[in-house]
Amino acid sequence: MKAAEDATGTGSEGPQKRGLCVLCGLPAAGKSTLARALRHRLRQQRGWAVGVVAYDDVMPDAFLDGASERTPSCWKLLRQELLKYLEYFLMAVINGCQMSAPPNRTEAMWESFTTCLKDQDLIFPAAHEAQSCYLLTKTAASRPLLLVLDDNFYYQSMRYEVYQLARKYSLGFCQIFLDCPLETCLQRNGQRPQALPDETIYLMGKRIEKPNPEKNAWEQNSLTIQSPACSSETSLEVTDLLLIALENPVKYVEDNMEQKETDRIICSTNILHKADQTLRRIVSQTMKEAKDEQVLPYNLKLLAEELNKLKAEFLEDIKQGNKNYLCFQQTTDISDVISFFLYEKDNIVQKYFSKQH
Repeated sequence: MKAAEDATGTGSEGPQKRGLCVLCGLPAAGKSTLARALRHRLRQQRGWAVGVVAYDDVMPDAFLDGASERTPSCWKLLRQELLKYLEYFLMAVINGCQMSAPPNRTEAMWESFTTCLKDQDLIFPAAHEAQSCYLLTKTAASRPLLLVLDDNFYYQSMRYEVYQLARKYSLGFCQIFLDCPLETCLQRNGQRPQALPDETIYLMGKRIEKPNPEKNAWEQNSLTIQSPACSSETSLEVTDLLLIALENPVKYVEDNMEQKETDRIICSTNILHKADQTLRRIVSQTMKEAKDEQVLPYNLKLLAEELNKLKAEFLEDIKQGNKNYLCFQQTTDISDVISFFLYEKDNIVQKYFSKQH
């Protein structure tokens, strides 16, 4: 195929090809194993520069740094901060310059991120410069570049943020969903040194939103593969997906601020009332479930306060239009709003339910 001929390492002409690949699926579905195999194969067979960014490796220390407990909103902010780090690296690659540390960074997470890139021969510290400056390696600067993001990404909105980054810099974009039976994930997770609670995986299994290319044009470069059965045929399908993504970068669309504001107002007006009603029902149902679980009265009061505060924040975000995931391309569908609300709500509820056991 044409892509297979063009997206090679050293012999291709024209601008350097770059892409983002999102790996998504339940914990212990085999994402990290696939990421390592991809990195090895693409480096050896095609001469690409490949960087695997495993969220579990980059974020845990930062997540615990300076606080014994983080709120779901804090966790979301850290994810967005990691995307900002990726953007700084991509800007260095695109502009052929050094990578400087962003201001207002979480120091532990930035250090983990730069160590991740150094260990994969993508950057190295600038000599006689401030410790926070890094230069690109020859591999990162001259070869086709693929960044593989290894995380659960179980909500569509999480993946859309990565797509927006690809669109902003005209990068290739694709998604690989590892479809693994829940029982297999639970069994594998139980064998890990730092296993997640089974309840967390059950919850993700209920909430996970698989890529849906039929509904979302931005998810058209998606592939679902069965885990643990990864055949050589599957391997070829994955390679083809990556080649197509690199050969067909997402086109950058220049923002029209006036039109964007008009669209935001229309979108906000249409979904605000529906969102308010739906979030009220969710809060009411959650409180009923908490009473059924015999959560203590004092904790019930705290839970109600947290949920109502969360609902108010989401409704304000819709009014102000200051969350990208709340208004997808002039849509009036509130499913993405609800998905993110449920994600944050579940994290809050888990905290109170666990106190009962």
